[in-house]
Amino acid sequence: MTGDADPVDADPGDALRAALRAAAGHADAWLASLAERPVRPAHGAAEVLARLDGRLPAGPSDPVAVVDALVEAVGGELTATGSPRFFGYVVGGTLPAALAADLLAVVWDQNAALASLSPAASAAEAVAGRWVAELLGLPSGVSVGFTTGTQMAHVTALAAARQRVLADAGWDVAADGLTGAPPVRVLAGADRHATVDAALRLLGFGTRTIVEVATDGLGRMRPGALRAALDADATDAAAADHRTATQRPTIVVAQAGEINTGAFDPLAEICALARAHGAWVHVDGAFGLWAKASASAPRRALVAGAELADSWATDGHKWLNVPYDCGIALVADRTAHRQAMSASADYFVLDSAGQLDPVDWTPEFSRRARALAVYAALRSLGRSGLRDLVDRCCDLADDAATRLAALPGVTVLNATGDRGGPRPLVALNQVLIRVDDPSPAAGRAHDPRPAVGTAARGDRLTRRVTAAVTAGGEAYVTGTVWRGRAAMRLSVSNWATTRREIDRAVAAIAEAIADATAEARRGPVRPGTVTVPAMAGPARPPRPRDADPHPGGVPL
Repeated sequence: MTGDADPVDADPGDALRAALRAAAGHADAWLASLAERPVRPAHGAAEVLARLDGRLPAGPSDPVAVVDALVEAVGGELTATGSPRFFGYVVGGTLPAALAADLLAVVWDQNAALASLSPAASAAEAVAGRWVAELLGLPSGVSVGFTTGTQMAHVTALAAARQRVLADAGWDVAADGLTGAPPVRVLAGADRHATVDAALRLLGFGTRTIVEVATDGLGRMRPGALRAALDADATDAAAADHRTATQRPTIVVAQAGEINTGAFDPLAEICALARAHGAWVHVDGAFGLWAKASASAPRRALVAGAELADSWATDGHKWLNVPYDCGIALVADRTAHRQAMSASADYFVLDSAGQLDPVDWTPEFSRRARALAVYAALRSLGRSGLRDLVDRCCDLADDAATRLAALPGVTVLNATGDRGGPRPLVALNQVLIRVDDPSPAAGRAHDPRPAVGTAARGDRLTRRVTAAVTAGGEAYVTGTVWRGRAAMRLSVSNWATTRREIDRAVAAIAEAIADATAEARRGPVRPGTVTVPAMAGPARPPRPRDADPHPGGVPL
């Protein structure tokens, strides 16, 4: 410490307030720069590590000096994920009320495990959870748990599913574990998100329990393929041990919003088929479930039937625009949910009504009061504000898709409409494009197999364009792989994004396409000269249905 005051006599509140004032000044500077600063960080993790990784101090340091040094070390290397020009992954911005409430959650430092420990956090979770379920059109009375993200929301909801389907088969998994339990089959679309597989591993199922169900060109589960898989399970079960189809422990995982295309599984058909076979349906709706709030009937129709499922997972830090981190697990069977999650200890002072202890609904004991930001976001938006947020993002995504489709060599891979026909061209807030050389002779000069050469050339061009756009800092887009070929994805998820930011992004993409196409035509690309985004992955042929569901990396 510096100064003449004796640390023993110093008011600890003074140090807290001084540090907070310093942080507030840096926060204000960051927010003021957000709209115009380069979206990408200036350098990578190695440079930040070199600044941070010094010798551990031998003694205390002034808190304000620590805050200032931290900002100096990392400030230039932050990705502006809150920028209205950030279109990578599926990352929302931060609503003003949600940001302020989250700041208070940190200052108030509430442990949200027990109602007796923090009545305020518990009450906020109860109200925010009820509002979320209502806005998503889910049955009244669903139980809700606030988690770190959809990954842990999957774990929570699928743990409830495991509890119920095994209990229906006469097995108490909470007491007896999985050893010797009836095998549980999990049916999921071939284009499911990788967090589903991770959740199943964490729950002890293993990925070999997954029966992949065929999907269509946009990644939607085919009901006929699901019916065949369910019927095959029933036949196999009956032959093995004479149980009926309704007794076979089965979980179906459906998807509301494929991460690349934004497409929805036919939820009503899936739920009807699963119910006929006694299966539990879990819906991965990390961002897509919020389409329920739209004023557009076609968009709301995408999520029709979701209310018939047994459990759901979504994020707050995507389309709802609350700060990281926030996931939400919702379960129709409150008993199964609580049995799967609830824990107790002799020192716990529990809610006498047995309803308001958040520890009963998530895997965590100690955790932050993340529901305060959700409550603030929903109260600040109201129904109409949420509706406008969803529809504005979708309309802007469609505008971007339509204008990109008009560029030479660009194909919108997730188009559901006709470029020259009625709008929209894309159904939701995701835009998936590929860049091919528009020249008829592209690829023929250097490859005796024109089709293969042209496809590989398109992979290189798409990766080059994706890297150039993000490196330029004008917009942040991410690469992915779709049906074995390189693609670029834009996700419009920020409440602050306007047509101006779309104009800038489209202009940056058009310029990068022109530069990359001209450079590629000057000669073959030498190995090692293309900067490939980390998530893009190498080009490869379409995967077989028993291969890794997300080649080239996990699309977040």
